Amino acid sequence: MYKIGIDVGGTNTDAIILDENSQLIHSVKSPTSLDIKTGIENALRDLIKAADIDKTKITHAMLGTTQCTNAIVERKKLAKVGVIRLGYPATASVLPYTAWPKDIIQKLSGNYALIHGGYEYDGQILGELDETEIKTLLEEWQNKVESIAVVGVFSSIKNDQELKVRDLIQEVYGEEFPVSCSSLIGSVGLIERENATILNAALCKVIEATTKGFVQALEYEGIFEAEVYLCQNDGTLMSIEYAKQFPILTIACGPTNSIRGASYLAQIKNTMVLDVGGTTSDIGVLQDGFPRESSVAVEIGGIRTNFRMPDIISVGLGGGSIVREDNGKITVGPDSVGYRISQEAIVFGGKTLTATDIAVRLGLADVGNKSLVAHIDKEFAKAVQLEISFLLEQAIDKMKTSSEDVELVLVGGGSIIVPEAIRGVSNIIKTENGGVANAIGASISQISGQYEQIYIYSREPREDSLKDAQEKAVKQAILAGAVSDTIELVEVEETPLAYHPENATRLRVKVVGRMK
Repeated sequence: MYKIGIDVGGTNTDAIILDENSQLIHSVKSPTSLDIKTGIENALRDLIKAADIDKTKITHAMLGTTQCTNAIVERKKLAKVGVIRLGYPATASVLPYTAWPKDIIQKLSGNYALIHGGYEYDGQILGELDETEIKTLLEEWQNKVESIAVVGVFSSIKNDQELKVRDLIQEVYGEEFPVSCSSLIGSVGLIERENATILNAALCKVIEATTKGFVQALEYEGIFEAEVYLCQNDGTLMSIEYAKQFPILTIACGPTNSIRGASYLAQIKNTMVLDVGGTTSDIGVLQDGFPRESSVAVEIGGIRTNFRMPDIISVGLGGGSIVREDNGKITVGPDSVGYRISQEAIVFGGKTLTATDIAVRLGLADVGNKSLVAHIDKEFAKAVQLEISFLLEQAIDKMKTSSEDVELVLVGGGSIIVPEAIRGVSNIIKTENGGVANAIGASISQISGQYEQIYIYSREPREDSLKDAQEKAVKQAILAGAVSDTIELVEVEETPLAYHPENATRLRVKVVGRMK
């Protein structure tokens, strides 16, 4: 039995094969292509050829991809979205798409409607649903939208109206029509939850093309029987069908793959991880083997959202970062030669001074032709390294929860540029195969299920609420592809709502299980 893990980064696409004991058989790095798909195909082809294994014994294939992130940032390949907000007239003062960048509103068509419905903060009815109103709207939108986001006021307390609207949409447009319900995606906070749901709806075509392309790439290499999964941004996996429902959960899965891979390689469950690529460095924190989750709203492509995201700091510093000196001031990045490093860096015969050239000049790395960088003044190289240290120290300090020095696991193909010592770091752990930690993280992950809702303990006792939330989280894990009898509870988070008079609590439950 073999497992394939592929992670698409900004510079390289990494691919690995693990055996039945999760031991690395072989790994390859291939430049990430502009269309992403070609880079995946090249990496997969090189991997299969070099590993020389029986393809029929490949049982699982996992992909971590930046496709959804890129689509939002670049405003490309997004679906035309219709937004149905259940909350008229109470929410008419702040309309959908408020504070959105104008260019992405135009790409999504900007269709929205405020209709009757929604709940009060205590679960009381705000407005009754009007099925005729909804069906009339759907007739107007026929052939004008490719996906619909349904957003109910306080649907995080009760979401039956959202689910009813979803059923009506699929009754009119067909069962395959993509519908995103906000109660299944975001947290408390109408506008941020609505924003996340709109983005999820907009990604339906991107995720369809991504999953189809990955399956086709596998089949082209003669791999037909493997179970296929995509990586989520909490360090776990999900099935293709689940990913099609929640494509937004793939955003930021790259850094979380590296964090999970670092945990596996270093055999440490609680530490800080620095993943250095060709363009950026990502810093995250491991808590019980999983990435720490962000507790604040996150902006994606200039849009404020509140769905779950890993607590990651990204710095424009990588192996391909361009080094400059202007009037005695040294800068490193944030621009990078990226996947062209093997043509443009001086150590590889190019003409652009990069962080990798500095590392080779100082003897930190043994790549390329070191004679090509022998002319670089050593004192200048040391000054560049000080700037690199300063950039990393600042980022690490932001991730700390105390003033004490931290232990750091160092991974990523660009990790050769990191100095031997960093202020504020007590110990730097380097692991064998750390250069492909992201692909390893993708392939060793479990399947997760998560459920979040506001419960009123004065009406439903805490024990019953916990049981209900866990049961619903288990259902999500099974939908995502987990084997039911392997699922276990890994996290419970309770946040009392101070403004509520009846002891209301935002309850979030997470479970994990093994893949099929």
